Amino acid sequence: MRSFHFNGSRILKTGIAIFLTATICLWFGWPPVFAVITAIVTIEPTVRDSITKGLVRFPASAIGSAFAVLFITLFGDAPITYTLAAVATILVCYRLKLHAGLLVATLTAVAMIEVIHDHFLVSFFIRLGTTTIGLVVSTAVNMLVFPPNYRDDILKSIQNISERAGTMLEHTFHTILFDSDADLKEDKDLVNRLTTEIRKTEKLIHYHRDDFSLYPRVRDRETELRMAERQLLFLHNLEFHLDALLRIPYHSIKWSQAERNIIMQAVAELADDLQNSNAYDHETHQQQLKIITDFFWEDSKGISTSDALHPTLFAPEFKILYELITIYDLVDKFFDPNSVKAAREAEK
Repeated sequence: MRSFHFNGSRILKTGIAIFLTATICLWFGWPPVFAVITAIVTIEPTVRDSITKGLVRFPASAIGSAFAVLFITLFGDAPITYTLAAVATILVCYRLKLHAGLLVATLTAVAMIEVIHDHFLVSFFIRLGTTTIGLVVSTAVNMLVFPPNYRDDILKSIQNISERAGTMLEHTFHTILFDSDADLKEDKDLVNRLTTEIRKTEKLIHYHRDDFSLYPRVRDRETELRMAERQLLFLHNLEFHLDALLRIPYHSIKWSQAERNIIMQAVAELADDLQNSNAYDHETHQQQLKIITDFFWEDSKGISTSDALHPTLFAPEFKILYELITIYDLVDKFFDPNSVKAAREAEK
C-alpha cells in the first residue's frame, strides 16, 4: 500500500505537469512535444533534484537543439543528420558533464530534425522556450502538488524493519541452537532482504533531508530525522551480527537442552521487544541481559587451555553468547527513551 501511494502521487503529478505544459505551449502556438518530454523527466523524487537536474537539462537541451539546426542546415532531412546530431550531442554533453540532461538532449536533437523545415533560428529559440516551460511547470507541480514528504514512510519502514529483525533473530537462533540445516539458507535470504529494506529506507531519509532548505515544516523535524537515522544504524548493526551468527560452526555446540532453552527464552524476549516496540520495558530488558551475561562469564570459564593460547579459536558457545549480548545492547540503544522523548518534543 505504501509503495502504491508513492507511485500513484508521482503518476498524478506527471499527468498534471504534462497537461499544463501542453496547454501553455499550444496557447503560444508552439509544438508541445519537446516541452512534454522535459516535464516528464523533470518530476524527480525530491524538489531539489527537480531544480538541480532542470538546471542541467536546460543547457543540454540547448546543445541538442543547436546540433539539430546545424546538421539539418548542412545535410537536410537525411540519415547522416540524425546520426551526427545524436552523436555530437552525446559527446558534448558528456564532455561538459551534463549527464542528467544527456538523454533529453539527445531525444530533442533527433526529434527536432523531422519537424524543422525552415526558419531554423526561430525554431531553435522556440525549442528553448518549450524547454523552459517544461522545466518550470514540472518543478512547480512537484513542489505544490503532493509535495514530497517521506516522514511517514520512513517511520513505518523502520517499524517494519524492526519487526522483521525480531522474526529473523528468533529464526536464526532456532537454526543455531537446534541444528536446523534446512533453515540455514532461508536465514541467509532473510538477512539479505533485511539489508535491501535498510538500503531503501536510507534512500528515503536522503530524499527527506534533501528538501530541508525548501520546506520549513520538514526542517523543523531535524531531531526526529536524526533519531530515525540512529535507529536505522542500530538495525544495520543488528543485521551485521545476525550475519555473523550464521557463520558460526554451530554443529559443535556442547550446550545441554536446558541451556539451549535458556538462550532461546532470552532470544524470544528480545524478538518480542523488536516486534512490539510499544511494550518495551528497559528494566525487564536489563534483567534478561544480566542472566545472559552471567551465563556468558560462567560459560567462558570452560574455554580450554589450548583455546586460551589461540584467542582466535573461541568456542562457538562463546561467540554465540558474545553476539547475543551485543544485540541486547543494540536493542537497548534502539529504544533509548531520551532520543524518543527529544523527537516527540521537536514534533510538537
